[in-house]
Amino acid sequence: MARPDDHRDTDGREAAGQLWFTIAQAAAFAGRNRQTVYGWERRGLLTNPRRDEYGRRIYSQQQIAEAERQARLNAAATQRAAA
Repeated sequence: MARPDDHRDTDGREAAGQLWFTIAQAAAFAGRNRQTVYGWERRGLLTNPRRDEYGRRIYSQQQIAEAERQARLNAAATQRAAA
């Protein structure tokens, strides 16, 4: 897993010990396609990406899990509204 260059979260907490994922790794972690993760970014479910040493966007395990949870909630709400 990728680690950010600077080891501080945006709120100042130490980021050491957190798992960080590139887009491809995040998709594998969530059991989704890369395009799904890109969609989460476009819809604003994944925001404020960090960058790894190669300039790739990386997200924490918590960010990925929260985006997946929110996407499921949005899909359920859409299905209820359509019914």
